Amino acid sequence: MRNLVMGLLGLSAVFGAGYVYADEPKYTIKQVMKEAMKGGLCAKVAKGEGSKEDKEKLVEMFTAMGQNTPPKGDKGDWDKLCAKLVADAKAAQKAEGKSAIKSANCKACHDNFK
Repeated sequence: MRNLVMGLLGLSAVFGAGYVYADEPKYTIKQVMKEAMKGGLCAKVAKGEGSKEDKEKLVEMFTAMGQNTPPKGDKGDWDKLCAKLVADAKAAQKAEGKSAIKSANCKACHDNFK
């Protein structure tokens, strides 16, 4: 009986920890900026040179960025901007060849949120 209780406690600890961290974004804003923007992933996808995996990762990264809280500025405006980025990335994901990701404007984002 004791082994059963200990086993259940162990399982609840593992699943409980997963539940606590389930709302954590997969990527931080800094990670998205480093890889997607400065690293060129966004430009690569926009030029039509990105692989299927690149396109999926860009959507995933922009989605995660929207789950973060911006360092400054209005969270509602942040959510709108990130939703546009995700929509543009999804459009690029479906497109063959070049696809403009117009919402990926560094200055507009940095002026309001950095």
